[in-house]
Amino acid sequence: MGAPEAFTQTNDIGHWIGGRATPGQATRRQPVWNPATGAVARQVLLASAEDVNAAVAAAKAAQPAWGALPPLRRARVMNAFLALMNQHKDTLAAMITAEHGKVFTDAQGEVMRGIDIVEFACGIPQLLKGDYTDQVSTGIDNWTLRQPLGVVAGITPFNFPCMVPCWMFPVALACGNAFILKPSERDPSASLFMAELLAQAGLPDGVFSVVQGDKLAVDSLLTHPDVAALSFVGSTPIAQYIYETGAHHGKRVQALGGAKNHMVVMPDADLGQAVDALIGAAYGSAGERCMAISVAVLVGDVADKIVPLLAERARTLKVKNGMELDAEMGPIVTREARDRIEGTIGIGVEEGATLVVDGRGHSVKGFEQGFFTGGSLFDHVTPTMRIYKEEIFGPVLACVRVPDFATALALVNAHEFGNGVALFTSDGGVAREFSRQVQVGMVGINVPIPVPMAWHGFGGWKRSMFGDMHAYGEEGVRFYTKQKSVMQRWPDSIAKQGAGAEFVMPTSK
Repeated sequence: MGAPEAFTQTNDIGHWIGGRATPGQATRRQPVWNPATGAVARQVLLASAEDVNAAVAAAKAAQPAWGALPPLRRARVMNAFLALMNQHKDTLAAMITAEHGKVFTDAQGEVMRGIDIVEFACGIPQLLKGDYTDQVSTGIDNWTLRQPLGVVAGITPFNFPCMVPCWMFPVALACGNAFILKPSERDPSASLFMAELLAQAGLPDGVFSVVQGDKLAVDSLLTHPDVAALSFVGSTPIAQYIYETGAHHGKRVQALGGAKNHMVVMPDADLGQAVDALIGAAYGSAGERCMAISVAVLVGDVADKIVPLLAERARTLKVKNGMELDAEMGPIVTREARDRIEGTIGIGVEEGATLVVDGRGHSVKGFEQGFFTGGSLFDHVTPTMRIYKEEIFGPVLACVRVPDFATALALVNAHEFGNGVALFTSDGGVAREFSRQVQVGMVGINVPIPVPMAWHGFGGWKRSMFGDMHAYGEEGVRFYTKQKSVMQRWPDSIAKQGAGAEFVMPTSK
C-alpha cells in the first residue's frame, strides 16, 4: 500500500448535540497535541455543565421514539453505520495516529476491532429475544423481554479513541438507548467523526451526543438524574470513583480500571514465539494499552536464554513517526506522560532492578521535539518494587525470575490487578491448570494479548473491574437493558371466573 494520507485539520473541536456540531457554551479550551512533532495541532472546547445538560435533554427527548422502533429498524441504521465505518476506516486511523501517536497500522487494527462490535450490534433482533413459557399455571403464560434503560453515557480513555467508544455505543444504541459519549480530551477528533457517520447512517437527532470535556463533564454526567447508566474505561482510582459516585446516585455502572498484565514463559515454550509475543505485546502502541504485557514471568532456566534475545530486539525497535508504514512504535501521547514513564524507569534503577535496555532520551531525526521514548527492559525485578506493582502505561517490560510453575501462578494471583494474562508453554496439562486456576479475567494460552472478540465480551477481575457486567458481547446487551417479566391470563378463559379474591401465593397447580 502507498503512504497513508495524514490527518492535518486545525479547526477547534467542539461537541455534537441534537444532531449537529456545536461549540456549546464552553468558555474553556485546551490544546490537542501532535505527539510526533510536539506541536499543538488544534484546540478542544471543554464542556460546561450547561452543555452536558443540553446533551442529556436532547437524548431524553429523542430516546422514547428510538427505543420504540422495532429492533430490526435500529439494526438497519447500525448496518448503514457499519458500511460508513468500513468506507472511512483509514481516515479514522489517520486521526488516531495524529492525536494519539500509535503507528498507523496499529490504528487501523483498532478501528477494525471497533467495526467488529458494530457488526455484532447489527444482530440485535436476535440478541433481544426473550423467553416464553406456555401454561406456567392454569390459564397463565409467562414471558420475559429486555427493554432499554433510557439515556446512558460512556467515558472513554485516550489510548483507544475509536475502539473503546465502540465497546459501548453500538450495543447501547441497538438496544434502544440514547447515548452520550465523553471521550478523552487528548484525542477527541475520532468521536466527532463517528457522530457525523451515525447521522449519515440515519440515526435520529439527539440519540447520540458527544460532549468534550474534563472532570466537570464527567461529574455532571455522574450526578445527572436523567442518566441511567455509565460505562467507563481508565485507571483504577478513577474507575473506583466513577463506580462509587454513579452507584451513590442510583446508576448502573461498569467501570474498567488498570492492569499489570503478566506473561508466564515456561522452560518448554517456543522461545522464538515467546520473544515475538513479548516484544509486540510490551512495546506495541508504546505500551499504552490496558492489555499490554508489562511483566515477563520467566520460569526456571528460561530467563538466561530469553533476556538476551529480548534485549537485542528492544534495542532495534523502529521508533518513528507513526505515519511511516515501517514504524513499530510511535511517540507517547503527551510530554507529561513521557516524562512520567522515564521517571518511573529511574525509580526502577534506584530500587535495584537491572536496566538491561534504557530507552530514555530517545530522539527521532526530523521529529526532535516529539514525545518519543525507546523501549526499556528490566531484569531481576522483584514483587516489592514499584515498577512491578504499579501500572506504568509505557514501553517498559519488567522480567521477574521464578523457580517453578506454582510460584509463577501464585505471583500472578497475588497482584491487585486481574485484567489480562498469558502463558507460553508446550504442555497442555500445565496450560489447562493455569487457565482454570489463574485469577484473571482474560487469559491467553500462547496468545499474548487475549482480547475477546465482539461476541464474547471484555473485562478483568479484582481491581481491574468495578461492576457486575463486562463490556460488549451479550454482557453488554444485558448491561444496556433491563429485564421485564410478564405473567398473563385472560378472564374469559378462566373456569372459576367470579370465584372471588385469592389469598395464597400462585403456584403451578
